[in-house]
Amino acid sequence: MTAASRRWAPWLFLAPFILLFVVFWLWPLVRSLVLSLHHTAGPQHQTFVGLGNYDFLLHDPLFWQAVWNTTRYTVLFVVLELAIALVLALALNHPRLRWRGALRFAFFSPHLVGGVFVALLFSLLLAQRFGLVNVMLDQVSGVLHALLPFIPATGNEINWGGRPALARIAVLLAGLWLSIGYAMLFLLAALQHVDRELYEAAQLDGAGRWQRFRQVTLPALLPTIGFLALMGTIGAFQLFELPYVLFHNGSGPDHATLTIIMYLYQQGFQTGDLGYAAAIGWAFTLMVLAVSLLQLRLFRDQERT
Repeated sequence: MTAASRRWAPWLFLAPFILLFVVFWLWPLVRSLVLSLHHTAGPQHQTFVGLGNYDFLLHDPLFWQAVWNTTRYTVLFVVLELAIALVLALALNHPRLRWRGALRFAFFSPHLVGGVFVALLFSLLLAQRFGLVNVMLDQVSGVLHALLPFIPATGNEINWGGRPALARIAVLLAGLWLSIGYAMLFLLAALQHVDRELYEAAQLDGAGRWQRFRQVTLPALLPTIGFLALMGTIGAFQLFELPYVLFHNGSGPDHATLTIIMYLYQQGFQTGDLGYAAAIGWAFTLMVLAVSLLQLRLFRDQERT
């Protein structure tokens, strides 16, 4: 092999990666930044407006409603996902539990089907009159009304897509059903790698179950919890298909389930203002980056203490 061949050989092997990186990552990134400085009416009509899109974004009430909706969903989703997944992992890690493998797969399997399928499934479960959830609630309310007459019988006419609070609950339930098994699997794997000698030492020192959990189990799970909190936050901020499909290509009653990504989609592909959509995308990126760095800082400090 000649000296020139040895010099160019590494670049030849790196060329496919560099080409894919430039075409599918670097160029779209630069293009979206440039596009955010323009007002567009479709892909062919662009007018340079500088930071005008970002100034309009700061005073756009729908954007801030989307931010509030997304942030509220993210906080509730991450807290409930970690809490329920931890309880399930502790239960399914018990050595005396029968059919542990089948139960683990049953709880994890919803994560395999995808958000669109879950949204379609929940649209049937939460349907008025014939939806399984409404039928079950109607039966429970009837029993309670028979035992305690002052409790009204609500019937099965609950319109989950007609009231903002119910619409948010529906999206949250669908998101949790989809993701709890994923978090449970990580916590279950972390539980199985906790040193058993630490439990034995704590038990010899007279520590009860709660003390062993707080002083041995929880510190061992903290890195996994931090990872799941970070991934759950990023995933929850990207919420789009669940409310979009669940409420038939809409943002729910009074924009109750309007998210940042949904608003970006509406502005870019329904309104046609790709420049404003790009500005929303960059604002979203900065928000997720800030929240992620804050979470990493908090969990890193917690691990050191």
